[in-house]
Amino acid sequence: MPRAASPASIAAGLLLAWGAVARPSPAAGPVLVDDFEDVSRWSAHPADGVEMKLSDDGAPGARSLRIDFRFARGGGYAVARRAVDLTLPDNYAFSFRMRGEAPSNNIEFKLIDSTGENVWWCNRRNVEFPRRWETFAIKRRQIEFAWGPAGGGTISRVAAIEIAITAGSGGQGTVWLDQLELRPLAPPRDDVAPVARASSSRQGHDAALAADCVSTTFWWSRPEDSKPWLELDLGGDREFGGLVLDWVAGRHARHYAIQISPDARTWQAIREVEDGDGGRDLIRLPEAEARYLRLASLDPPEPRGCAVADIRVMPLAWGATQEAFLRAVASGAPRGAYPRGIAGEQTYWTVVGVDGDSQEGLVGEDGAVEVGKQGFSVEPFLFAGDRLWTWNDARAEQSLEDGDLPIPTVRWATAPIDLEVTVFANGEREASSLVARYRISNRSDHRRTAMLFLAVRPYQVNPPSQFLNTPGGASPIHDLWREGRLVRVNGNRGVIALSEPATFGATTFDAGDVSDYLRRGRVPPRARVRDPLGSASGALAYDFDLAPGASAEVSLLLPLHRIPSPLPMPANPAREVEAWRARCAAGWRALLDRVDIELPPSAAAVADAVRSQLAYILINRDGAAIQPGSRAYERSWIRDGSLTSSALLRMGHAETVREFIEWFAPYQYENGKIPCCVDQRGADPVPEHDSHGEFIFLVAEYHRYTGDRGLVERFWPGVQRAAMFLDSLRQQR
Repeated sequence: MPRAASPASIAAGLLLAWGAVARPSPAAGPVLVDDFEDVSRWSAHPADGVEMKLSDDGAPGARSLRIDFRFARGGGYAVARRAVDLTLPDNYAFSFRMRGEAPSNNIEFKLIDSTGENVWWCNRRNVEFPRRWETFAIKRRQIEFAWGPAGGGTISRVAAIEIAITAGSGGQGTVWLDQLELRPLAPPRDDVAPVARASSSRQGHDAALAADCVSTTFWWSRPEDSKPWLELDLGGDREFGGLVLDWVAGRHARHYAIQISPDARTWQAIREVEDGDGGRDLIRLPEAEARYLRLASLDPPEPRGCAVADIRVMPLAWGATQEAFLRAVASGAPRGAYPRGIAGEQTYWTVVGVDGDSQEGLVGEDGAVEVGKQGFSVEPFLFAGDRLWTWNDARAEQSLEDGDLPIPTVRWATAPIDLEVTVFANGEREASSLVARYRISNRSDHRRTAMLFLAVRPYQVNPPSQFLNTPGGASPIHDLWREGRLVRVNGNRGVIALSEPATFGATTFDAGDVSDYLRRGRVPPRARVRDPLGSASGALAYDFDLAPGASAEVSLLLPLHRIPSPLPMPANPAREVEAWRARCAAGWRALLDRVDIELPPSAAAVADAVRSQLAYILINRDGAAIQPGSRAYERSWIRDGSLTSSALLRMGHAETVREFIEWFAPYQYENGKIPCCVDQRGADPVPEHDSHGEFIFLVAEYHRYTGDRGLVERFWPGVQRAAMFLDSLRQQR
């Protein structure tokens, strides 16, 4: 298994979308908050543009709360609220039963204090509503402060409960709720030392030695054991986030299962490892809970048996999220084996794309390229002088072509071989690709051989620290294989090698991270892999033999939308890529040089920054929708759009502003309200009362710069309604 780990698959019956079902504390039973026999206690609070109805469903004694909702305008929320008076114990879990006939959307469970202004919540995104009743639980540790003047802390007295359906995919549907309970829980314990036993032991090396946290002691199985196992008694029901397992060299199980049990008699497998490579295995088991834990080998018997040096049960936080787990993985690997962002370090990036496309790529400061929103990345590694060179070993410099064009280059100085990565977008809107050119140069006085690895990795360039709207971090790769010049990623995405590689190899998470193989100067051994954990990786390899001062280059085509058919196969890749780059640069020059910027020579960098910012505005917009970003801020705020439009008008892009007005204006509500922002789901009804004036400013600013009376006349009724809505707000207080 890699020195890294990956998302663990949890058995469907063990954990539901809200976490493990809470068990009653021995000290107290559950408190029934609502059996939903009288749904009049609940009130509906839909957002503007959302239709919502509450009703009871079922016969007396078996009623439930029925919530019918429709996101008529695309975005918004449907909130069911009930006043309560609950004093919370030190540790607790809320639970309720739920079923639904609705598209996936977000579910928010909220606790509100007596002021009505402080809110604590558990927010689950993209919940798949079960068709049959299932019990969901929300534990105290899963509830966090959301907003309010309190600014943080915990809640001990609850005055109201809200259960909200908020637009993820939107649409319409019905959700049923029943049996809302508050259950006291015993305090969580992590201080109990596990007691180990095993199927067999040998020469005094008993099971306890595998759990003593001493790496020089170990347990191994007898050769005659057909299915050896090692069991831990955790001393009571215990929540944990995963395992760290150290095998004795050469005596690891390649195929084994992690099982849990409440009574040491009935066992349930929650993770299965295949193609394990020994060493240290990090196994994520998010939200796991059990009294007994078992490591069971599924390999055929071997003469020497299997041997475990150490097994540690890790706390919940270790595996609570994929991002937390990946940070633990990266922290145990050599620096440079994983991207900076995955390791929790500050990282920088830039966006690459064509004007108005719905997809853009990212280029990280170390030369990794992210292929589309939440897409996989291609990361460079160099093998020269019998060692692997990573971003950690290089002195990296970043630049834009001509100082202002959105064609970034990252240069590695890794004596004696240098690497230069240049990325640009090629093609038309909604059919574009990234082109990545890799040039290596021999700066020494001697002939040098080198190998360039271009690793396909299940990570975004967008780091885990970016979580708003588009979470960064992992980008699952379940299937990875090569078809000639094409490396397919999950079947529908891919990497096209414009330059023929020497070889390609792939690996699953359990069989080892791709960086482990590259460190030995070779690619992983398999041409095709399937990884149920979504952590497959692989690498293309290119061999070079460079005379002193010589350079060579290879290029990849990275489609942002769909894989072209037939694949482009230029006879001279270097010449074709250079022609594409020149055309890209000329196109951007025409867009950015519509006005002259006159500044002293000492301030030339200021003019470059203005022009490059104009390019990023055009790249970040999706069609007519002006957006402040390509990931976390891939939404169209009227605030940002109005101010950005003012700048665009000054830079000679009046047609872009006109398109934005024509696109945004129809999202105005009938009462004149202007939504604060719009995204792929539609208008967001959250009130930000500066939005109405910003729309008026936008139309006025467009007219001031263009004199286009016709557009103003078309949108004058909307301007009037926005002004009337502002006046109605003034009358409220």
